[in-house]
Amino acid sequence: MRTIHSRKRTATLGAAVTAVLALALTACGGDGGGTKSAGPADNAAKSAASAGASQQSGSDDSSDTATTGGSAEKVTSSTGTSKSGAAKTGTTTGGDTSDSYAYKHPCKSEDLSVRVYAREGSATQQVIEVNNTGANACGLSYFPRVSLGSASAQDHSGDVTPLVPSGLGGAPAYPVKPKTAAIAVIDLNPSGADGALTWINELNVLADGDHMPNAEQLNFPLGPDVNVLDPKLGLYSGTIADAVSSMKQADSKS
Repeated sequence: MRTIHSRKRTATLGAAVTAVLALALTACGGDGGGTKSAGPADNAAKSAASAGASQQSGSDDSSDTATTGGSAEKVTSSTGTSKSGAAKTGTTTGGDTSDSYAYKHPCKSEDLSVRVYAREGSATQQVIEVNNTGANACGLSYFPRVSLGSASAQDHSGDVTPLVPSGLGGAPAYPVKPKTAAIAVIDLNPSGADGALTWINELNVLADGDHMPNAEQLNFPLGPDVNVLDPKLGLYSGTIADAVSSMKQADSKS
């Protein structure tokens, strides 16, 4: 019985040692199958990936910071440009729109938009519309400098100039507020008589003949079948109707 008992104790002790060893092996992750090692490796990979992601995230952050910094620079430059544009647009309503300012500041070509179109209801009249796209009021000559000629001509010394109203005087310039237009009307053949010049197919316009160089003259095609005879040009006005009335008073060479 003692022997048996001793064997039981030995067996029990052996089992306990085996269990301890098994637990130690398990704690070391060595189950011999690789499953447990895969767990820590997976965790390590996850940790590495997480660290990489953190590093990448840090890189992204730094990249974002750099981008943000670059963006800030771009925004500054863009803001400067925007401010220039905004100043243009903003000061259109808040800029100097007074006539007194316009008298002292001739219009610049870059602040003007010029277009020419046939006057509705007339076969011989053309409307010259000069829009102030700038931020402030500016001044124009009393009427645009206009000539009529051939687009294919090398020498424009033979171009025709219209009659304009005489007895001009008063304000030093025609003031144009921002976002408004100065309008002049030219009648290519006021009498509608025969014998008109049929070789003319182009209308040349210099918005301000007093201050702008010839190089800033614009050329507008008149199309075929245009008859020009003793043309008349009116002064700049605020409406087409007023411009027509002024044109009818033209009696002097421009």
